[in-house]
Amino acid sequence: MVSASSGCEPVRESVREPAVIRSVLVANRGEIALRVFRTCRELGIATVAVHSDADARARHVREADAAVRLPGDAPADTYLRGDLIVAAARAAGADAVHPGYGFLSEDPEFARAVRAAGLVWVGPPSGAMKAMASKTWAKRIAAEAGVPVLAPFRGDAAADLPVLVKAAAGGGGRGMRVVRELALLDGALQVASAESAAAFGDGEVFVEPYVEGGRHVEVQVLADAHGTVWTLGTRDCSLQRRHQKVIEEAPAPGLPEGLDDALCAHAAALAKAVGYVGAGTVEFLLDGRGRAWFLEMNTRLQVEHPVTECVYGVDLVALQLRIAEGGRLAERPPEPVGHAVEARLYAEDPARDWRPWTGTVHALEVPEGDGLRVDSGVGAGDAVGPHYDALLAKVVAHAPDRPSALHRLARALERARVHGPVTNRDLLVGSLRHPEFAAGTADTGFYGRHLAELVAARSGFEKYAALAAALADAQGRSRFGGWRNVPSGPQVKRFRARPGGEEHEVRYRIGRDGLEGVPGVRLLEAARERVALEIDGVRRPFEIAFHGTSADVDSPLGSWSFTLLPRLPEPAPRTEPGSLLAPMPGTVVRIADGLAPGDRVEAGQVLLWVEAMKMEHRVTAPDSGTLTALHAAPGRRVATGDLLAVVVPPVTVPPAVVPHEPAVVPHEPAVVPHEEAAP
Repeated sequence: MVSASSGCEPVRESVREPAVIRSVLVANRGEIALRVFRTCRELGIATVAVHSDADARARHVREADAAVRLPGDAPADTYLRGDLIVAAARAAGADAVHPGYGFLSEDPEFARAVRAAGLVWVGPPSGAMKAMASKTWAKRIAAEAGVPVLAPFRGDAAADLPVLVKAAAGGGGRGMRVVRELALLDGALQVASAESAAAFGDGEVFVEPYVEGGRHVEVQVLADAHGTVWTLGTRDCSLQRRHQKVIEEAPAPGLPEGLDDALCAHAAALAKAVGYVGAGTVEFLLDGRGRAWFLEMNTRLQVEHPVTECVYGVDLVALQLRIAEGGRLAERPPEPVGHAVEARLYAEDPARDWRPWTGTVHALEVPEGDGLRVDSGVGAGDAVGPHYDALLAKVVAHAPDRPSALHRLARALERARVHGPVTNRDLLVGSLRHPEFAAGTADTGFYGRHLAELVAARSGFEKYAALAAALADAQGRSRFGGWRNVPSGPQVKRFRARPGGEEHEVRYRIGRDGLEGVPGVRLLEAARERVALEIDGVRRPFEIAFHGTSADVDSPLGSWSFTLLPRLPEPAPRTEPGSLLAPMPGTVVRIADGLAPGDRVEAGQVLLWVEAMKMEHRVTAPDSGTLTALHAAPGRRVATGDLLAVVVPPVTVPPAVVPHEPAVVPHEPAVVPHEEAAP
């Protein structure tokens, strides 16, 4: 229990009256809703979905027993409207509301509104949620409970650098900035505060030491209303991009002796201090010497909870429902068995600053069974839109030991068929097989050090994948795949790797002796959907699927997506020099303070921010120059390719054109016309 000296009121709530849940509304979407639905079906509990207009045909809507529309597309108008969700639960006759993990799952006011409506809240007490909602307040409570916390930043000591600026509310990497020079701290505070205010409606930020080479380790807690608290071991979530997790595993590998037990004890102490009930996660940061500090407590189920379920043989959602009904946990949790690892398969391009990708999913087939689990909210024919997270699936492997689990997961991803949006599939395979990760020593800086080598690993085989696509395409057009009895010119196909990748012109001829014109390659088999090539003496199979003018190629070497180009290049659309175009559909959330046409900008300077798929993307000046046009405005919805701004670099006039006589240069002011119009 929190001490009175902290200034925080005790947050333990009275033991709940026993309840029987017959119908649950899940206040979430996609994979999250489907995960809860699966357990509800196994328990004989009816399910209710809510959906935005963009999700009207989504899989979670199709699989629910009932669904209620939330008018609109954007999360702020739909899934973040607690009043609409409570009304939907009452209209559908639900007994309880499960918040999932995301959106309103950590909103204490939403929890209160659910209970006030006479519904069962499948989550922690609102008081505990409020106590942990602010990271600054949570650190005070943790310190009083004896949980180690990072020392506060002293404000002007260079010895404290580097530091991390963090949003007090929310998470997901928003409102976070690493600062390595004191002179840059004020600017980072302003940017982080603005980002936090836009994302969470709260601009409070704080500063703490930044731990170089730190590991992100967390503990799963589960508590009932009768005082029993379980800790279900540790998870390592250090492989992150943009401060968001990509690969997670349980238990955390390579911890110093005794640290696992110490972290679990700290997590239990904090849960008891705030009177916690339900499932939650206590997160810690470990430095290179094995010292641990409290980061935050997530008062909800985590995305990575399946690895804990696999190791402990439990269903955390089922336990949440039992606790919400007033049930008791056993005195002790089950014993852990084996190792589990989870990879998040995203529609994104790691090679282009993790840019999320929209479009129709033509195929999503990942092996399941035999220690493999797939949690997904999309399937073939579903669309990945700009409004929500780009997660396609969570793929989980469980095995008796860590090396076996890593191998099992890498092989499952390697054999997966994911067609349509660009994905991080090959990056995940490369990460799981990287020596540093395999050794269990990876930290949060892993991708900062290794991203370039991981995205380049498969590039050497791209030309062979393009050749396989060309050969397969020929099979669909000619019964004989291009072979003629009379010598003829070569077959020519042009492909562009997506997204915006290298263009490949494939030239070949099928003669009496097989494939001609491609040194070092023999054609072993060619069909519309399968091509086998012998490359430098090694047989390499390729699976090909065509979707309109797109070709998706899968191979043990990697996966590629190509666009078939016309024989004669079409004229490229003309854009004004210096034009900055929207990289993806989204919403402009902020413009740099004071930015206006006529301003001088520097190369790399952030001009504006576009929010898409739960991530903020910075649009920067490609060169130093003058901002001659600004078409973006906060709140404006943009499509891919929309003009946002124009930055014109200074015009460099060759010396020979500028004689020394001033009278010979009468048009000099016209070279920079925007300067005359500047305010």
